[in-house]
Amino acid sequence: MPKAIWQGQVIAESDQTEIVDGNHYFPPESLQREFFRESDAHTVCGWKGTASYFDLVVDDQVNPQAAWYYPEPKEAASNIRGYVAFWKGVVVE
Repeated sequence: MPKAIWQGQVIAESDQTEIVDGNHYFPPESLQREFFRESDAHTVCGWKGTASYFDLVVDDQVNPQAAWYYPEPKEAASNIRGYVAFWKGVVVE
């Protein structure tokens, strides 16, 4: 079962991930919400739409904008609506 791990802490785990562009997108209910903090950052992908970001916070360590999701994706990416993917040192195994 895929797990997202940062600072030795499992922050998401699910056997229902969606793989898009080589990234595992985790369903929102699989997140350990206590480690996520909303970020003001946004980026735009030409085919997925506008992404929003979370900062990760584990043991007073902050990993800014290390998780992203598409709250209102374009039709081509509707399967990942609200699902969360990771980067910046987060290991998915």
